[in-house]
Amino acid sequence: MVKISFQAVAGQKGDKETDGDKTEILIPRPVEEEELVLPLRPKKSTLNGLCCLTFGLVVFMAGLVLASIYVYRYYFIPHAPEENLFHCRVLYEDSAYAPLRGRQELEENVGIYLADNYEKITVPVPHFGGSDPADIIHDFHRGLTAYHDIALDKCYVIQLNTSIVMPPRNLWELLINVKKGTYLPQTYIIHEEMVVTGKVRNMRQLGPFIYRLCNGKDTYRLSRRVSHRRISKRETSNCHRIRHFENTFVVETVICEEA
Repeated sequence: MVKISFQAVAGQKGDKETDGDKTEILIPRPVEEEELVLPLRPKKSTLNGLCCLTFGLVVFMAGLVLASIYVYRYYFIPHAPEENLFHCRVLYEDSAYAPLRGRQELEENVGIYLADNYEKITVPVPHFGGSDPADIIHDFHRGLTAYHDIALDKCYVIQLNTSIVMPPRNLWELLINVKKGTYLPQTYIIHEEMVVTGKVRNMRQLGPFIYRLCNGKDTYRLSRRVSHRRISKRETSNCHRIRHFENTFVVETVICEEA
């Protein structure tokens, strides 16, 4: 073991005594140690950047998927249910007025919603008198039909008559087949009579489509009149007619208030 000693220089004695006080000795950190710590900061910044890049890629891919679904749904799927809107005219004969008026014309707009299994028919103000403009919904899911008489601003609800009203798919196929022409083939008219039985209190039970149509309006339930007797003149004043078609023939729906 080798012992190394240093001789004190005369001019450094005072400094040596001062160095004896350890509390006042300041040892500066070597520059080399500070340089070893600095490289840790870029590693943290790189991690943050990687997280931001990953999040950005996830958002971009999600947006790309949603955009692809939108384009495919609205541009590549033909005859989407929401786009099944038809403007139709039909010529028909009414045996009661045939000698006087001959052939008559009925116009309406039809919306067919295959996914939700319902039809919406809008009948504008007719060119001839005796019929009211109306909005009609046939809800095959609920098994209900609703008539909104626009002239009275009242709604009437009754069980769906599937013997008269074509299901959405069948009606859609019928209108597609005649879409090349302006008119449906000439047809005939049938009559159905209904009577008001009471007011509807709970509108929610009618389903969302009829609820949107009739909410805020006086809404009444109907029942079909079984007898085929003629409506008297007294009853006629309390009755209103809606002519429409959702089949190969025209239907005149007569709605009567009880006297």
